[in-house]
Amino acid sequence: MNCTSVHTALAWLSDSRNLSVAALSCIFFYVIVNAIYQLAFSPLNAIPGPWYAAISDFWLTTHVVRLQQCKVVQQLFDQYGPVVRVGPNKIVFRDITTMKSVYSVNKFDKSAYYKSLLTNNNDHAMTTLEHARHVARRKGYASHYTTANLSLFQPEMHDFTLQLVNILENIGGNTALDCLTLFRQLMVDVVSASSFGYQPGALSKWTVDSEDSLSTAINDFPKRGILRSAVPTWAWKLVCSIPNKRLRQLCDSDKIMAEFVSARVYETRSQLSTRKVDHDECEKLPMLRRLLEHRMTPSNTPMSDQDVISECMGHLIAGSDTTSTTLSYMFWELSRRADIVVRLREELDAAMPDSKAIPDISVLQKLPYLNAFIKEAFRLYGAAPSLLERVVPSSIAKNGEMNEVFDLMGYGLPAGTVVATQGWSMHREPDVFPSPETFLPDRWLETSASPEELTRMNQYLMPFGVGTRVCGGQNLAQFMLKIVVAAVVRNFSVVAPPETNEKSMDMRDSFVIFPASMKCKLAFVPRKH
Repeated sequence: MNCTSVHTALAWLSDSRNLSVAALSCIFFYVIVNAIYQLAFSPLNAIPGPWYAAISDFWLTTHVVRLQQCKVVQQLFDQYGPVVRVGPNKIVFRDITTMKSVYSVNKFDKSAYYKSLLTNNNDHAMTTLEHARHVARRKGYASHYTTANLSLFQPEMHDFTLQLVNILENIGGNTALDCLTLFRQLMVDVVSASSFGYQPGALSKWTVDSEDSLSTAINDFPKRGILRSAVPTWAWKLVCSIPNKRLRQLCDSDKIMAEFVSARVYETRSQLSTRKVDHDECEKLPMLRRLLEHRMTPSNTPMSDQDVISECMGHLIAGSDTTSTTLSYMFWELSRRADIVVRLREELDAAMPDSKAIPDISVLQKLPYLNAFIKEAFRLYGAAPSLLERVVPSSIAKNGEMNEVFDLMGYGLPAGTVVATQGWSMHREPDVFPSPETFLPDRWLETSASPEELTRMNQYLMPFGVGTRVCGGQNLAQFMLKIVVAAVVRNFSVVAPPETNEKSMDMRDSFVIFPASMKCKLAFVPRKH
């Protein structure tokens, strides 16, 4: 190499080092300036919270990835009070008046976080951010979830629940089984029957050691959403390119569900196009039929197949995964609370003289202790207790005037600020729920609480969200929880093996909750009637 080449190479190395130093200096300068701005000059700088959360979203994201966001936010409330800054542009609160203002009165739009839960790479009601567009979508399925309409699907709900009872009887209490899997497959059958008029036979495919791919995909989807929201797009693609079977299954969960739902949509559309439907014979319409016949406002155009598929996928996920989780925690609670079992049996034995004849929902809804038990389960084990993020709009109406700043408990929040509360914390407000971490169904009984106390507790109870974006399928969940608890408690005693304990059942959250061990193993021992 001649001298000129050497000098050229050295000059290039020197320039590269200089560029690297300059780039690092710029990054360092930006970090320092941003930190100073967020801590000293941001409109949100007066709001209490950890300083490191105020300068970057990274700190909170680490807890999201660790599936501990709910607990960390609760700890912040305990430390800083009912209003906390958890990000450069994110405020969390725990206050009933503010909750009503954000979710019910002003009806703020959702934050971009919900886009991580897209189905089939498309919006459904839950991921539609704008309030007005959500209203148009919700009209397509709202009538399906009325109590009167769901009552028409009770034969299917009872049949699948009795199929569950038969499975448990055949096992005879000799084996502890994973309730999360079994109940999820029960709900896949129930939701498919009421939503699509189709029975996939998920329960019949269940074995002690495995579950079908559709049920697994439903379980994987929330975790997939957390990963997608927490890492850049390139990193997500890299994760999904790793040649690991289980990881690929998680990445493909959306695709697996889309294929199942697409088949139902095309089958139903084909049926509608090849025969004239007598609406008198179709008083009992599955949700899919309603969506295919729905006209979007104001255009008066039908929903596209892609929109219908995405919407149905959203309902399949929300209806199956959440209810199975709450059921599992309910029966785990019963495995260690003989006092509650005695009270439930006393009520259910009288209401169900025949242990295999499930009463009409109108009967179950009148059983005080059963309903108190369900409410307490919603309080502690509601499946979706996480932050419900909303965005402060450019103007807010107050006292007949339009304001550019939203007053949140004395703090002025500019447009674009993300605000949120979470059911986890509202359900653990000690002034409303004494001994908040203790499972106490009696707190919901009229004999134990005054009318004013019951009203206040109900105001704080938000297992299905709150306001105009409350979960549309909550009535279906209420039906199935009461039906399954009634049938199982009437026919079985629940026993937890040593491996199912406080540690294994410790709650993790990926918008929805699940046990730390990813399973809930219980044995169901047939009762001697």
